[in-house]
This record gives sequence, structure tokens and C-alpha cells, in this order.
Amino acid sequence: MAKASTEERLKRILAMVPWVVAHDGPTVSETCGRFGCSPSELANDIELLYLCGLYPYTPDLLIEAAIVEGRVFIQYADYFSRPLRLTPSEGLSLMAAATTLLATPGTDPAGPLARGLAKLSTAIGGSADSIDVDLGEVSAETLGILRESAARRHQVRIDYYAFGRDDRTTRVVEPAGVFSTGGQWYLSAYCHLAGAERVFRIDRILAVVALGTDACGPAVEAKPALFERKGEAGFVRLLLSPEAAWVVEQYPVEEVDQRGTGELEVTLAVSEWSWLDRLVLRLGVSVSVLAAPPGWSGAAVAAGRVLDRYGRNGSSAG
Repeated sequence: MAKASTEERLKRILAMVPWVVAHDGPTVSETCGRFGCSPSELANDIELLYLCGLYPYTPDLLIEAAIVEGRVFIQYADYFSRPLRLTPSEGLSLMAAATTLLATPGTDPAGPLARGLAKLSTAIGGSADSIDVDLGEVSAETLGILRESAARRHQVRIDYYAFGRDDRTTRVVEPAGVFSTGGQWYLSAYCHLAGAERVFRIDRILAVVALGTDACGPAVEAKPALFERKGEAGFVRLLLSPEAAWVVEQYPVEEVDQRGTGELEVTLAVSEWSWLDRLVLRLGVSVSVLAAPPGWSGAAVAAGRVLDRYGRNGSSAG
């Protein structure tokens, strides 16, 4: 399972605390299933929580958190029972943060966080509805269906556009977890069409239908690695100009060497030719291919296919 970033872990913990408190000792499996983490990750989160508090860190200022006989218990420190006084700007900042947190997978939309947000909105004379949380091209309805199906271990049918192959398929999958990383939402699921575990970009799920049928395939990780080197296609070594340095941040790279000119020499694993074609064409004059994997036809051939598709005179061919 891919290790969560610090930001992802913090969001998970913040969403988990009010939910666990409200449910008064949910089981480890229930908590892990809701928040897409493993039992070991949950244990680490609990170990971190009981060290959280305020100076001078006396027992009355620390959060109590523990896993007892397979159940998770969290109790707020006495500090949280004291009235909280906020300035208008502090209240607005807290409203924005709480609204964002409510969009985190696993958060109860009717739980204590939502109720607290409603009270805060009334107190400062604002409205949480006026704060818009951008989920990109992913609809809240789609996220809701996938999360609920993962929690219930039910199958769904999806229409999916595979960007790497430029192909649209309809398939039955068994959701294991929904997670966000790198600014994108993903679904981890067992796919009956592939007969294996797959990770889907949720913004490329064109339609989803909850089937309500029980999952029958093997269990898969709720948050696996996004990219696994398959080895069939090999590696490509690129020389990137400074304006193309974003490639290192957006894609998993094997090696990076910086030259004195500011250029970057990078090596990337390649799993599909179409992905490499698009990357090189997108970079244009900002990239030079130093070493290509065996069997790759090259950027010129890829560019020719694009011209053939849209017409070499620049107009659409169809």
C-alpha cells in the first residue's frame, strides 16, 4: 500500500476524530473501511493522537485515544469543553477549513463536524453554503456511490475512458477505496473485465451505477500505488529544458540529474506507447529524447498520426 503523504494523513485524522467520537467505539475494520487506511496506519494515527494537546501537556490538555479489544475510542481533552471565542476572520477561516474537511472521504455529512459548522455559521452570521469546495471534474454523487459501495462491499458498473489507450469500456468493478492524491481522485477496485486489481481516475468514469450485488472477487488494497512498472515497454531518458521541470513533479521518475545549464536529464518507466507519444508531443521543443525504449516508433511517427487524424491541412478529417 502506498504511504500516505503528511497532508493526506492529517486530513484523515481530522475527519476521523469527530466520527469516532460520535460512534462511541467503532470497530477497527469499520474505521479502516470508512477512511481507506490499513490497521497499522490506524494504529499509528491513534499513537499520534494521544500525544496531541496544549502546553504544558498535562492529562487534562491531551486527547485520549486508544484501540481496545478491536474497537477505537477517542475522548476530547477537557480543554474542548471550554467556550471558544473567535474573531470574525478566525470564524470564516474555520468555516472554510471545516467545509473543505467535509469533502474528505469518510466524513459524516450529518455528524458532529457538520453540526458544529452549522452552529458556527449561525454565530458569525454567514452560511457554509456560500463556501464552494471545488472537487474538479468529479461529482459528489459519483464519489458518494463509490464510497458507499466500497463500505458495503457491493459491485458497481462503470463506463470508463482509458486515457492511455484512448478507449472506452463498460466494466463491473468492486470498489475497495476512494482516495485523493496529487490533485486527483482515484478509485481502487477489483475489475472483473481485467480479472485483477485496477486503479481508476474518477474524473474519467463517465457513468456509474450501483448494482447492489455483493462483491465476490478477491480483496484489494484501498489505496495502492498509482503506478507499477510492468517492464514490457522499458525506459526512456529525456533531456528537459527548465520550463519542462514539471514532469519530475507530475510523474514517477527513476533518475534525475541536473545539468549546469538548468536542464534536467530524467529517466522514466514507460508502460504504454501512447502515453510516451503524448508526453513528448506535449513537451515539444522543451524535450530531447536521449534514449528510447526498444519498439517505440518515435515522436515523428506520433505527430504524423495526429496530422493524419485531423488532416494535414489543419482541418478536421471527419
